[in-house]
Amino acid sequence: MTAHISHPAIIKRLKRANGHLASIVEMLAQERECVDIAQQLQAVENAIASAKKTLIHEHISHCLADGHDSGSVVEEFKAIAKYL
Repeated sequence: MTAHISHPAIIKRLKRANGHLASIVEMLAQERECVDIAQQLQAVENAIASAKKTLIHEHISHCLADGHDSGSVVEEFKAIAKYL
């Protein structure tokens, strides 16, 4: 298994999204404005989508391009592509 250089950045992004998600729960409990809550939900959704995209692109660029036989690469690409 190869090291992924993007993992620390992805972890940081997801921890930030996790903090925002906790804030959203509090906003709901405090009955804050729905527009504000929706805006925060969108930010969390974008952060998670960006983390997923980064992870998948790095996997394709570095893991699939390095030293696998072509049959294995095709199967692994099919497996990860369903998450795009």
